[in-house]
Amino acid sequence: MVQATALPRNETGIETVVGILKQRFGDRCQTGASIREQHGHTTTYIENQLPDAVVFPHSAEEVSEIVKTCALHKVPVIPFGTGTSLEGHVNAPAGGISVDLMQMNKILAVHASDLDCVVQPGVTREDLNTHLRDQGLFFPIDPGANASLGGMASTRASGTNAVRYGTMKDNVLALQVVMPDGEIIRTAQRAKKSSAGYDLTRLMVGAEGTLGLITEVTLRLQGIPEAISSARCSFPSIDAACQAVMMTIQYGIPVARIELLDALSVSAANVYSKLDLPETPLLLLEFHGSERGVVEQAETFGTIAEEFGGSDFAATTSTEERNKLWQARHDMYWASHGLRPGAKGLSTDICVPISKLAECVTAAADKAEEMGLISPIVGHVGDGNFHCLPLIDMDNPEEIAKAEEFVGWLNDLAISMDGTCTGEHGIGQGKRPYLLKELGPAMKYMAAIKSALDPDNIMNPGKII
Repeated sequence: MVQATALPRNETGIETVVGILKQRFGDRCQTGASIREQHGHTTTYIENQLPDAVVFPHSAEEVSEIVKTCALHKVPVIPFGTGTSLEGHVNAPAGGISVDLMQMNKILAVHASDLDCVVQPGVTREDLNTHLRDQGLFFPIDPGANASLGGMASTRASGTNAVRYGTMKDNVLALQVVMPDGEIIRTAQRAKKSSAGYDLTRLMVGAEGTLGLITEVTLRLQGIPEAISSARCSFPSIDAACQAVMMTIQYGIPVARIELLDALSVSAANVYSKLDLPETPLLLLEFHGSERGVVEQAETFGTIAEEFGGSDFAATTSTEERNKLWQARHDMYWASHGLRPGAKGLSTDICVPISKLAECVTAAADKAEEMGLISPIVGHVGDGNFHCLPLIDMDNPEEIAKAEEFVGWLNDLAISMDGTCTGEHGIGQGKRPYLLKELGPAMKYMAAIKSALDPDNIMNPGKII
């Protein structure tokens, strides 16, 4: 594991708060080692930093009570959802209280005529879409994992549908938030647009729990498309696939998803998901619209793909075939580990302007090969976002150092291309060193906001700032 920086602990305050919360919440306040370890460790490669207790609230009022108790004794508060974050977001570098919001899992209201809904933070995206299906609606943000919607808002998640439907910042209309002093606020109303004061909703979306705990989310919804078509096409090189992506976007084809798998990823998917795809770079696409429209969109893409050497092109409207392909894409994290059994994947993500995509992805693949790393690449390339997954032996310090060098090089490359060190994973602990490089003097204004709202630094300390 990569060592994470520890922060000073308030031992007296922690002991006092744990005692108060155990008395108040009984069995809903847990201090066992295994559950504390579960709430520090996720799929991240960063070492586990355990909280001192885990509390399971049922309402915003109970969250407020927890935060007020912690604020009084200056004890850290760390929000927890499904635990699928990748940059050490849920670690407790100064100890403290993990607030597990997964029992706050009610869908509070669906306003079908307004295309919005109100949910508690523990509702997962799959549960919401199951609930909405009979009303002809869906929530489009799909990060792959069945993440909680509160966590998705906190990390400004996106995923495969972002090229058409945007990211969480585009789909959250309002939030209820418990602030660092325990006060419960609402950041906006349900109106689709507003010029009313500072945009506190956007401030909280992506704040990773460092400014407050999200206890309710109002989301924008979409109508389920009349027709959905998926397509796949193989390419002779990563550059050719990326050039086809750029041309598709520039032509204005309204793709809902356009995903890249490099040859390593296709090989892993073939084994894990029992496919028989050509083991060359692959694009997976999805089109939403009318019956005629999705067919025309797929055909237009097929013409573009031919210009760049695309082959084995196939399109389908079959739900079974579509689901099989997209499930294989969602399983890529686990499938990739089959390329080197026993290794740990160090997942990273960057995002660059679409005009820089081919150059950046090709450079990343070449650099990994030059360094002797097995590093499959997948990406939501319609918006310039892609992921590398170096597979490393966590008992080998030299391999860990090499992988961290590669990730650092990749982040620097993205920033040099007017891109970002994280397209969707967030900063957490893992990306903090690169945020200053990316934003420079703007960081002091972020720090000023953090200090003004959370002067005692109890809200998820050690993340972002």
